[in-house]
Amino acid sequence: MATALHPPEVRRRGRGRALLAALPWLAPALVLIIGVVLYPAGYMIYTAFRKITKIGVETGAAGWSNFRTALTFPAVPIGKVFLNTFVWTVVVVVATVLLSLALAQFLDKTFRGRKLVRLAVVVPWAASVVMTSTVFYYGLNRDYGLINKALVDLGILSAPYGFTQNATSAFWVAVFVAVFVSLPFTTYTVLAGLQSVPGEVLEAAQVDGAGPAVRYLRVVLPILRPAIAVATLINIINVFNSLPILRVLTGSLPGYGADITTTLIFKYKTALGPGVSSALSVVNFLVVLVIIAIYLAVVRPTREV
Repeated sequence: MATALHPPEVRRRGRGRALLAALPWLAPALVLIIGVVLYPAGYMIYTAFRKITKIGVETGAAGWSNFRTALTFPAVPIGKVFLNTFVWTVVVVVATVLLSLALAQFLDKTFRGRKLVRLAVVVPWAASVVMTSTVFYYGLNRDYGLINKALVDLGILSAPYGFTQNATSAFWVAVFVAVFVSLPFTTYTVLAGLQSVPGEVLEAAQVDGAGPAVRYLRVVLPILRPAIAVATLINIINVFNSLPILRVLTGSLPGYGADITTTLIFKYKTALGPGVSSALSVVNFLVVLVIIAIYLAVVRPTREV
C-alpha cells in the first residue's frame, strides 16, 4: 500500500524536480563560473602555499612562508602600500559617487542638446582605460605635454611640472584618471534610478512645502539607494583591483611609494615568483571581502525605504 507523503516531503521533491528541470539552462553559466572564477581562485590559493621559482618551477610546500615574505619583505613599506590602497579606494569611490549624483541630476533635466551631452559622458567609459591613462601620461609630461603647456599658458603653473615623475603627484594623477573613467558607468546607473522616482511624489512633497533640497534628501535619495548601492559595490571591486591606470602612470617610477596591493602583486611576481604574489593576492581578496562586508553592514542597501 502506498505511503502518503507529508507536505514537507512533497515540497522537497517539488524543489528537486524544479532544480533538475532548470539544470540544462543553468549548466553553461555554472561551467563558466567554475572555469573562470572558482578554478583560478582555487589554483591561486594552492599556489600561495607552494614554493615556486621565478621561472615557474614548483619545488615543494611553502607553508605560510609566502605570506610572511609578502607582508614583511624588507624593501617594501607594506604599511604605506596598504595605506595607499585604502586612500585609493575610498577617494576614488566617494568622489565618483558624489560627482555622479550631481551629473546624473543635471542630465535628468530637459535641455537642448541633452542627447549629445549624454553621449559625450559615455566616451571615457567606451575608450580603453590604457589609452586614456596613456593620454594623461604623455599630456602631463614636463617637456612636451600639451596639458602641462596649457596649464602654464593659463597661468595656473609658473613653469612645467613633472606630474608623473614623482610618486606622490603621479598617484594623485592616477586617482583623477580613475574618477574620470568611473564616472560614466556610475552616472548612468544613478540616472536610471532617477527615472524611477515618481513625479507625483515630488509634486506632493512640493505641495506640502518641501523645498528642492528637502525633496532631494528626503524623497529622491532614499529611492536612489539601491542604484547607489550597486554602483558603489561595483566601483569598490573595480577600483580596489584596478591595475592599468596605476601601471601606466606610476609603473616606471622607482620604489614602492605609489603602489597599491594590486600593483605590488605584479612586482612580487617578477621579483619573487608566483608563490609570493599569489599569497598577496589571497590577502588582497580577503581585504576586499571585508571592505564589502562592512559596507553592506553599514549601508544595508536591501533595507526597505
